[in-house]
Amino acid sequence: MKVMNAVLTGAALFVLSTPAMFAQSATTNDPPQTIQQRKENQQDRIAQGVQSGQLTAGETKNLETKEAGLNKEERTMRSEDGGHLTAADRAKLNNQQNRLSNQIYDDKHNGAV
Repeated sequence: MKVMNAVLTGAALFVLSTPAMFAQSATTNDPPQTIQQRKENQQDRIAQGVQSGQLTAGETKNLETKEAGLNKEERTMRSEDGGHLTAADRAKLNNQQNRLSNQIYDDKHNGAV
């Protein structure tokens, strides 16, 4: 009888904990990328577009100029806040990086060679 209770208790605990394990793994997201990681990824995407011929020289120059402007703005924001970025600064940079990312995609897929 004691063995049966132990088996039933163990089975019940397993059944009750299984959905929690799946729910936890399903909701675990990758940590958000840092600004530096996004800059590196976007530079890699631009370089890949140049190498594959998807980006023209003019498109590349335009994207690189925008990337440099974004980097300068980040340096300015950091210098104003003692080397740190405020939450508002991060949000603004993230929005700008999103726009630049979309432009990289558009330029790479517009058919210009």
